[in-house]
Formats: sequence, C-alpha cells, structure tokens
Amino acid sequence: MAVEAKICGLSTPDAVDAAVAFGARWVGFVTYPPSPRHISTETMRALGARVPKGVVRVGLFVDPDDALLDEKLATGVLDLLQLHGAETPERAVAIKARTAKPVMKVIKVASAADVEHGIAAYAGVVDRLMFEAAGGTLPGGNAKTFDWTILSGRRVPVPWLLAGGLTPDNVAEAVRVTGAFAVDVSSGVESSRGVKSVELIRAFLARTASL
Repeated sequence: MAVEAKICGLSTPDAVDAAVAFGARWVGFVTYPPSPRHISTETMRALGARVPKGVVRVGLFVDPDDALLDEKLATGVLDLLQLHGAETPERAVAIKARTAKPVMKVIKVASAADVEHGIAAYAGVVDRLMFEAAGGTLPGGNAKTFDWTILSGRRVPVPWLLAGGLTPDNVAEAVRVTGAFAVDVSSGVESSRGVKSVELIRAFLARTASL
C-alpha cells in the first residue's frame, strides 16, 4: 500500500498542479505571515479552486483567533484545519465546533514524552495528529528531523502523519522506522526557502507511491 503524502506550503499554481498531478493526498496552505510560505486569502482562494475533489485542502494555522478562521473558511477552499501552534485541547474542540471542519493537531517532538503527552491530550478530541520535529524558527518547514525510533511500534489511536525534515532521499527510511502510513513535506521539496520545486515534488511523491 502506497504511503499517502501531504505537500505543504504551496504558494503557486505550478506547485499546486504538480502536487495534484503526481498524487498528493493533501495540499497545504499556510496562513502564518512570518513564514515565507504564507499566502494571502485571495491567493488561497485561487489556488484552492484549482484542486480537484478527492484531494484534501488543508489550512495551516498558528494559534488562530476566530476572525482569522472565519476569513479563511469564507473562501470555501479548506477541507481540513491544521493547528500548528500552542492550541490547547479545549481550543481545538472549539475550533472544530465553530468551523464544522475536521482538525489535525501538530505535536512537536523532542522526546518520547512529547509523543506520549500529545496522544493523551489530543487523540480524543481531534481527527488527526501530526508528529513534527520540535525547535526551529518557524512552526514547521525548518528541515529538522527528530529521532524516528520514538514512534517505532507505537500505537496511535487516531490517524497520523509524520513530518519534519523529510526529503525524497530519506522518506523511505523514515517510513520504515516509524511505520507511518502518511507523511508531510514542505522544505524538503523546495529549491530555495519557500520556493517549491516541481521536480522535487515529483520525486517525493514517486518515492512515497512506491513504499
């Protein structure tokens, strides 16, 4: 069975089209201005409209307030909300109730305790988890990995994605060690910071499709 993949931080039509054409299960749009991958609401609307049914459009949020959620949801192009900040379980529940959208919470991992705490706190209230490397100057897209053996053999009671420093070259090993059925990539398919490479998107998705 092929490993499913999310291509995050998309900001151009060419990158979106490549992710869709080469088999991404999810495409991600960043709503965090400090990130070089941040896009405006209008750009999100235009890019999201290019995505066919069957590919899940994900909005990446960092501690969003209700006004920001309302603005982005009004575009009609978000199917899943990814919470990448310090959102509490209670806030995740409130966001899910307010937006009527499924929610994925990112757990930032530096040790096994982070994974254990994240599962205990969020598995009962969100639809998916993502395990991402802790640290870095941004909440994602930092090209940092973590000790994948932390996840080896671990039971996670909700669907989850592996993220953090993945590339076409290391994703097979990451999947082998962690047992992940789904992965997320951003910086690992960029030609320069914030600039997606069609060829690297193609290579990454070809690799995950073969796993």
